[in-house]
Amino acid sequence: KPRSPHGWGLLEALWLLAFYEPVVTEGHLRRKNLEFIFIRFSAWEFAGCDKLWAGLVTTLCHHVRQHFGALPLSVFHVLGSRPRFASGFSQREWILKRGTCLRLWGLLLVLAVGIAILLVALLVPGIKDHHALKVVGSAVASLSGSSLVLGALSILKNFLVSEKKKIERLTNSDRFAGQLGFMSKIREEVEVLVDYLAFMEVFERRRLRVVMEITSLDLCYPEKVAGVFNAMATLLSDANAPFIFLLAVDPSVIVPCLEQTGCMKGLADNGYLYLNRAVTLPFSIPEMGARSRLRSVAAAIQTREDLMYRIIAGNVAKTRGGGCGGGCGAVPSWKEADSEAVAWIHEAFRCLHDASDVLSRYLPENGANVRRIVNTIPITLRLLLHRAVAGGAGAVSELSPRAAAAWVVLADRWPCRLSWALQCLEDAGQGHAAAEPSGKSLWSVFLEHAGELSALRQPLGKVLSLDADPELFQAFLARDFPFGAGEARQLLGVTVNLDHSIRQQMGLLRALARLGRAAPVSRGVQCAPHGA
Repeated sequence: KPRSPHGWGLLEALWLLAFYEPVVTEGHLRRKNLEFIFIRFSAWEFAGCDKLWAGLVTTLCHHVRQHFGALPLSVFHVLGSRPRFASGFSQREWILKRGTCLRLWGLLLVLAVGIAILLVALLVPGIKDHHALKVVGSAVASLSGSSLVLGALSILKNFLVSEKKKIERLTNSDRFAGQLGFMSKIREEVEVLVDYLAFMEVFERRRLRVVMEITSLDLCYPEKVAGVFNAMATLLSDANAPFIFLLAVDPSVIVPCLEQTGCMKGLADNGYLYLNRAVTLPFSIPEMGARSRLRSVAAAIQTREDLMYRIIAGNVAKTRGGGCGGGCGAVPSWKEADSEAVAWIHEAFRCLHDASDVLSRYLPENGANVRRIVNTIPITLRLLLHRAVAGGAGAVSELSPRAAAAWVVLADRWPCRLSWALQCLEDAGQGHAAAEPSGKSLWSVFLEHAGELSALRQPLGKVLSLDADPELFQAFLARDFPFGAGEARQLLGVTVNLDHSIRQQMGLLRALARLGRAAPVSRGVQCAPHGA
């Protein structure tokens, strides 16, 4: 049963902190109980600081200290130790610190002896006049007692001065720019925090993950944006660090910021490559549907104070109605979609692992890209099934798990060429009364507009460099996975590993190119009467 470092659990935690060393056993690694500590970090709140990344670290330290309490962390600074891994299959999670116990008993014994000598020298009639005995007794008692007092003072100091205050004091120092050991001190504080979280995992009998949501980063200056990425790399440099970062940014804004700083050296000044290496699970939110737009509008209206009475009236109507309307009947369908998604995910992963399947030949060699694909496939399949349940779209459910996995691989390996084909497909649907026929292949759409992409290769050069071998792209779409225009439209709504800002940039460039071609024609029509 999990336990908490509050109430009586605080006394137990302090006792274990002082006299026991935690051990990470096989049973602990198999624990399914997982607790998430959510922390929100708005970069805009710290935009005025000289070092934005220092605000990120101080926010992390402050929330962890606030979650567990200041006293256990203060004691851990002085007496705590990093958990070690068990040797073999031992299930013993706590080992007595014999050295600490021996030192404590030794100090108490010496203190007792010193006090006894001092009392004998002061109270026994025949020995009162021996000043040497008094000096020896007081010296022994003072030395042993001072060691205990120093330990208590260290705990009190860490209790009063938090990690956040320590880092703020370092950043506010006049010698901040010249402190060679500044980053090492920050690193030490982070290591203590990681060790403390590992200790609390064993104590609470559950796994801990600190989830940090970083927002408003695209409102800050370029140098500070790069500093936050450096801070994330520092916090994640430990393989056992229990940190998860959710980076909510607009890539079209972040990429130019990164390219203006010096962190791009060695990456051909390409911000997209830097993001691909820094982010392990990309999730690009698709365009909002009609129902989502209505929900967002309703949510915005509810924040208006002059319309709050509508919320109250709606609650009264629900109370009188005594039901949830027609929405209750859809709950079993969502559960069925979740259970079916598990089978779909296993089938998709089987296709990736099957050497005889042609899909495995298109997997990237880079391990980071493979992890991105593996992380994205379950999300895509769940969205695909949930969309089929919500909209009753039978055509969506006709797509196989293998086809969905192939689409994820396509979006990861050739983001530029796929974005171009999808943008041309979208423009064709907007420019004519009838959209492109669903039976038309995506490869034919790309081939039809390939010359236009070649003309735009200079403004799209950095995005084009993200694509893999163009000949493999042709073999993928033209032979092995000939996705049709209708399938592409269905899959676009659940595509999360494709940066949609690339398509927006392509749409703008196409519109400007069409505008440039239309201008000379319009001028020629106006000049015709004068020529006649």
